[in-house]
Amino acid sequence: MRYLPLAVLALALACSKAAPPSAANDEATIRGLDSAWAKAAADKNVDQAIAVYADDATIFDPGEPMATGKTAIRASWTTLLGTPGSTITWGPDKIDVSGDRAVDIGTYTLIANDKAGKPQTTKARYVVVWGRHADGTWKVLVDVTTTTQ
Repeated sequence: MRYLPLAVLALALACSKAAPPSAANDEATIRGLDSAWAKAAADKNVDQAIAVYADDATIFDPGEPMATGKTAIRASWTTLLGTPGSTITWGPDKIDVSGDRAVDIGTYTLIANDKAGKPQTTKARYVVVWGRHADGTWKVLVDVTTTTQ
């Protein structure tokens, strides 16, 4: 009889489910992913920069055709990071998490040489939609940038 409370406790623990992820934890996760993504861009590491995207993600860059899928996204990032004198930095101003989706809104600064080799600075806004996949990882589903802030 004296082991019954321990048996009940063990059974309760075995049957309990893990707590669902909280929006605050998800936001912190996405901020960490965003930071690693920005570092990959700063390091001009295309492989790491595109690793955040879902296989069927879509990006919209100003003045460029829509790019869907890893091959098209890789081409876009390769061009961006391969442009002489280019640097891009960004950070979220706001991340809203709702279930398995999150919206990341922020600002970015792009510095790239024009055709004459003179650095041009663009400061603008972005919206990124993240989705949680079945394995629990977050990936970028849609990445939209603007040309003005």
